[in-house]
Amino acid sequence: MPGRVADKVLLIMGGGQTPGETIGNGRATAELLAREGARVLVVDRDLQAAEQTVEAIRSEGGEAAPFAADVTSEEDVQAAIAACLDRYDRIDLLHNNIGASLALGDAPATDLEVEAYDRLYQVNLRGMWLACKHALPHMREQRSGSIVNISSMAARGAYPYVGYKTTKAAVIALTENLAGANAEYNVRANVILPGLMNTPMAVEARVAAGTPRDEVIASRDASVPLGRKMGTGWDIAYASLFLHSDEARFITGITLPVDGGRAVAPK
Repeated sequence: MPGRVADKVLLIMGGGQTPGETIGNGRATAELLAREGARVLVVDRDLQAAEQTVEAIRSEGGEAAPFAADVTSEEDVQAAIAACLDRYDRIDLLHNNIGASLALGDAPATDLEVEAYDRLYQVNLRGMWLACKHALPHMREQRSGSIVNISSMAARGAYPYVGYKTTKAAVIALTENLAGANAEYNVRANVILPGLMNTPMAVEARVAAGTPRDEVIASRDASVPLGRKMGTGWDIAYASLFLHSDEARFITGITLPVDGGRAVAPK
């Protein structure tokens, strides 16, 4: 049986991951879509992290290549788009996974430094827009494409740090704008809102800040209604696979929470 994204070309921005004991959303998505037949250009600021994702894909017989780019640089983003076109001659699926909070110096509104907010804006929002800006002309020309942007449930619920919350809320608006402006070209855009996930980005920064790992995990697990356990990178990957696949061909502009029911649970 052919895979659910067979013969599609996936450009994933943020396909490496922070070092840690679990798998991140980006790496899991790259691996899963490769298993389902996509050819993948794995882009990450850290070339070694991108190479590790590529090695995992190739070890299962998949097709992938690494590329180093910093999404705060428009020239780097353009180079990543060009590399994907040079290697695969098209871009079918654009997946924007890059985002961070504490690692970029996030803080409450009264404590957040201007330089840290600017970094959060550049990485979490501006970088996504740049990738879309330079991929969309090619998707429009081929009259097809799928964009999935990763936001966060922090955009919808209580979150103590202003930079991450505001930039991730803006990702939703960005995606809705892209969906409306590009439907006539048969290009879809959707956004996923991860909840509490057991990923390196979510856990390792808190451990590095001084909270014991078992306390970080136990506290986050206890806040999840569905199974009393955090989600994993694979939960985001499977949601992404659906939205990128032809099964979702009539779906654009949606905001999909993947949060174990936390947003709708009784307080």
